[in-house]
Amino acid sequence: MTTFDPPRPWTASYAEGVPAELGPVSGSLVDIVEASARDYPEAPALQFFGRETPYHALLDSIERAAAGLKALGVRSGDPVAIVLPNCPQHIVAFYAILRLGAIVVEHNPLYTPRELRKQFEDHGAKHAIVWSKVVGSVQEFPADLTVPHVISVDVTKAMPFGMRVALRLPIAKARDARRSLTERVSGTIAWETLVAAEPLPASHPKPATDDLAIIQYTSGTTGTPKGAALTHRNLLSNAKQAQAWVPSIHRGEGCVVYAVLPMFHAYGLTLCLTFAMSMGARLVLFPRFDPDMVLEVAKKHPATFLPLVPPIADRLLKAAKEKGVSLQGTSIAISGAMALPHELVVPFEAATGGYLVEGYGLSECSPVLMANPVAAHRVPGTVGLPLPDTECRVVDPDEPTRDVPAGERGELVVRGPQVFQGYYGKPEETERVFVDGWFRTGDIVQIDDAGFVRIVDRIKELIITGGFNVAPTEVENALRQHPQVDDAAVVGLPNERSGEEVVAAVVLSPGAGDPDIEGIREFARSILTPYKVPRRVFIVDELPKSLIGKVLRRQVRESLLNLTGAAQ
Repeated sequence: MTTFDPPRPWTASYAEGVPAELGPVSGSLVDIVEASARDYPEAPALQFFGRETPYHALLDSIERAAAGLKALGVRSGDPVAIVLPNCPQHIVAFYAILRLGAIVVEHNPLYTPRELRKQFEDHGAKHAIVWSKVVGSVQEFPADLTVPHVISVDVTKAMPFGMRVALRLPIAKARDARRSLTERVSGTIAWETLVAAEPLPASHPKPATDDLAIIQYTSGTTGTPKGAALTHRNLLSNAKQAQAWVPSIHRGEGCVVYAVLPMFHAYGLTLCLTFAMSMGARLVLFPRFDPDMVLEVAKKHPATFLPLVPPIADRLLKAAKEKGVSLQGTSIAISGAMALPHELVVPFEAATGGYLVEGYGLSECSPVLMANPVAAHRVPGTVGLPLPDTECRVVDPDEPTRDVPAGERGELVVRGPQVFQGYYGKPEETERVFVDGWFRTGDIVQIDDAGFVRIVDRIKELIITGGFNVAPTEVENALRQHPQVDDAAVVGLPNERSGEEVVAAVVLSPGAGDPDIEGIREFARSILTPYKVPRRVFIVDELPKSLIGKVLRRQVRESLLNLTGAAQ
């Protein structure tokens, strides 16, 4: 195994106060909440529609939920599924599972029953903490996939009393709002029953640093669920790296973090669930991004730290101008998941008086690998510099043990404490993405003399739309089930709002008649989460294929770019 330490020129470009090395972490993720509860017991840990939960109360709820889960049979090493939007119960569930040494498995609550089922087939959890709106999907799993213990969560019960009363008013608007947030369920264990237990005894063992903490699903290029197995060390290290990157933000002292990104996503999970808790921050929870809701909070509690994606920054900026609400006081916004246009950075920073910087990461890396300095010397168009303790090399993708000459394009391979050990239950997939202990990102990059990294291409054919990964194969398989579709190729085309949009080229079945494009999209929508459904469908006579019959997606994409005149 390669043990050499390559040079790290990027450390010379770090912002003032950012160390080149941090050293190893110890303990577990549970410790970070305990430390904040000890140091800031009365400080607000969570804010949800105005209702605040202090750190001491958050820790008490975690210990009670952990005891409730233990009574249901959850043991160290058991996978426990969370299928929740951003809400206080999500944070409590997350840390309660970890307190027992069990493994958190995060799921997108907007997934279709079929998509959820695929992930449950992979991890086999027998306990699930589920939003009431999604309970039916889990209960309808086939008999061989039955989840014996489903804990149902009514998110409205975490809202302020006055808001809960308003939701019960016999008027259409209240009924619609209530219907979008909650649903009557049966055959489940109510969340309130779980947290009514006596707190877990302090003597109950805590997880070890190298224990598995989370299974974070990533689409991969095949559409088959792959769970990145992340340890407590991985996630603690990434939270510590994030802390070190923003030395101007001090622990406690009125730190405010906005959770506008979904916490089931690796990006939102680390920066909101772990980083924010480690900082003793006020975590403001938004079940979905609504500019008006965010602006209302900004009037009283501007964000010290705001993780987002470019479309959110753009919508927030426009809404602030329209409503005449100031964004001043928003200190640091970090953007990821897609390219950040410089023409967005300038007005956003003018409006906030703070910074908007781009970062980069992958689920397999907990997820943050690099970010632009929170300083004047940023390089637009790059994803910044590798974080402290992160090692990077640029290699020949066809010969990944060979480094390319400095400054040339090649595949980015990385090593560091935040990099996962492998995919859950998939040793062959794991072996495929490591070479001599270095993780192959699948991204083609250039690193300049100062260490700034520019993403220039992707080996992987994942489409990244609105910050979410879409595997083309999964969408193609869904489209081919439509009776009019003989074959399909799915690619991503540039989109100003979402980075990329999902687009399909479709070959019709013989005798299919006039194409029903909207019908094809509706059919896909019955199988796939909305963001995976092709925004546009093009009918073509044939698809370009290799000698072995594999569709050449790159050629499809080039043809559609020429056809639509889309800018690359």
